Amino acid sequence: MRTSRRIASVLTGLTLALGGAAFAAPAAHADVTACINQVEREVKGGEAPDSVRMACYVGLTGDHARCLTGLVDSGVTNGTAVTACRVAAD
Repeated sequence: MRTSRRIASVLTGLTLALGGAAFAAPAAHADVTACINQVEREVKGGEAPDSVRMACYVGLTGDHARCLTGLVDSGVTNGTAVTACRVAAD
C-alpha cells in the first residue's frame, strides 16, 4: 500500500471515530440542558445560576435526591425541581 493511501485511510478512520464521539456527546448534554430549561421557564427568561447547572448535572448522574436538594436550595419550587430532575435522569 502506498504511503499516501495509508495516510488517507488513517485520516478517514480518525474522522469516523471522532465523528461518532461527537454524535454521542450531545445526547448526555441534552438531558442537562432540558433540566436547566425547565428551571429557566420558572424564572421566566432568566438565566439559571451555576448552582442550578450543577444540580442538573448531579441529576444526570442518577442522584435524584441531591438534584432535588440542590435545585430547592437554589430557590426553585419543589414541583419544578421534581420535573427538572426527572428530565435530567431520562
